[in-house]
Amino acid sequence: MNDGGTHSGRRPAPPVAADVADVADVATEGMPAAAPAPGADAGATERGADADVETPLPPGADGAGTGANTPPAHVRHPGPDPAPTPDAPADDPRVAAVRRVGAAGRRWRAVQLGACAALLAVAMTAGAVAVGALRDGRGRAVATSAAVSPGLLAGGDLDAGVTSLQAHLRTQPRDFGSWATLGLAYVEQARTQGDPSRYPQARKAFDTSLSLRADNDQALAGLAALAAARHDFRGALTDADRALERNPYNERALCTRIDALVELGRYAEASKAAGTADARRPGIPVFTRYAYVHELRGDVTTARRVLTQALDAATGPGDIAYVATQLGQLAWNQGDYPTALAHYARALAADDGYLPALEGRARAQAASGRREEAVKGLEAVVARYPLPGPLVALGELYEARGAAGDAARARDQYALVDAWTALARANGVDVDLDTALAAADHGDRAAALRAARAEWARRHTVHTADALAWALHVNGRDAEALGYARQATATGYRNAGFLYHLGTIERATGHTAEARTHLTAALELNPGFSPLGARTARSALTALTAPSAHTAPRTTEGGR
Repeated sequence: MNDGGTHSGRRPAPPVAADVADVADVATEGMPAAAPAPGADAGATERGADADVETPLPPGADGAGTGANTPPAHVRHPGPDPAPTPDAPADDPRVAAVRRVGAAGRRWRAVQLGACAALLAVAMTAGAVAVGALRDGRGRAVATSAAVSPGLLAGGDLDAGVTSLQAHLRTQPRDFGSWATLGLAYVEQARTQGDPSRYPQARKAFDTSLSLRADNDQALAGLAALAAARHDFRGALTDADRALERNPYNERALCTRIDALVELGRYAEASKAAGTADARRPGIPVFTRYAYVHELRGDVTTARRVLTQALDAATGPGDIAYVATQLGQLAWNQGDYPTALAHYARALAADDGYLPALEGRARAQAASGRREEAVKGLEAVVARYPLPGPLVALGELYEARGAAGDAARARDQYALVDAWTALARANGVDVDLDTALAAADHGDRAAALRAARAEWARRHTVHTADALAWALHVNGRDAEALGYARQATATGYRNAGFLYHLGTIERATGHTAEARTHLTAALELNPGFSPLGARTARSALTALTAPSAHTAPRTTEGGR
């Protein structure tokens, strides 16, 4: 069962791509390549095409990094980048399936990017001028790139922004700020486009930035964002604190610090960090996190008010799409589908290709009974970026529809999630929570329990408590599951999926009255929280209200 919720600080869910050597999504298809960082293999390119690709060298790679003021020579390298090889072999049928799914979406998207590249380049140049010029230690002024907002990075201009940064760094290879911004853009590509092979390249860009200016807070904040994207939240917190020691007003570090504390389950500290960030750098990135901290405590009213104020203040298309989507998700969580659809419509009016809004709209359509629209919408989403969240949601919609061939279609979606998991893990991402959530209902239940226990050992959050409870349940260990299910709802977080899991586990352990209360609450809060889970919750509730409810057998199919 997929409840449609996110578990990464209100950021759009990560929420997949093909084998690393074939993951050349729209970000690199036909685009210039980025420079390899110091220490990279000779001949490495930024996943170039089969033809030779011209790439800049990082400072010092040509032996002239500290010499005369002449720019480093360009070098031509044949062949693709020898990027890290995933655990899954190239001939794995799961990986082949991911390739087929992603190929069509890549082609049409690439055509749209050229038109906005020049405009974004101008915007970035203007931002660099506004920030001011620094010195590179040799008397030359080096402009630093302005911070890139979450809305811009998650929107349709991300790939064009990468192209512009790569081109800029060919002529200004000592611009440590642009190296840091490029690293951050790679992080966002990996996270929003399901391309985990971008994470090692992000690290190279940040390392290059720090080799040019060891104490620059932009790169340190970027490392924090990278650690958070890889679900290394303790590392993210450490790097964010390092960045804030150098610049207490670094917006990216302030935001990542909130995210890390949330994902470590340290909610009181996260609330304090959100207040600090709001005092130092009030703005949309901080407002959205401030709202999520309140939502986790059950304060939906404050969360909605803050997000509404943020949307009123938003001017750029990226920010409008970002905040409107968060309001849509908040409304969807409360079962207010008309309002959710209205917010998603506003997001898509600002950016008609904004993936989280497209996914959210499809979920709201499904919950509103518009199943065919939802199926088509999610099919379009996974055709562009096959990420775990929409893949599971689409698989469940196929199962719920039950038309000819839908069972096989659903299995295909779940197999793609397995491929993403292997690729993400091969590129340094902790995927135990994703594994636990997907495998508990649609895969290896024993593996789901191992993953959930591993994640719980690292961090205690409402999401990890819920995942562990459900994994224990599907493995028949309901007595142990009950305590974790209750922890998942202890903060007041209003999540129908959590309530459904709790009610199902209570029913299995003989707590009939409590089960009836929580299953009713789940369906009253968000009656369409999951195509399969909601259906099972209704059946369970009917059984609980029947005269023989006390004899109802324990479910064995993941509560479904």
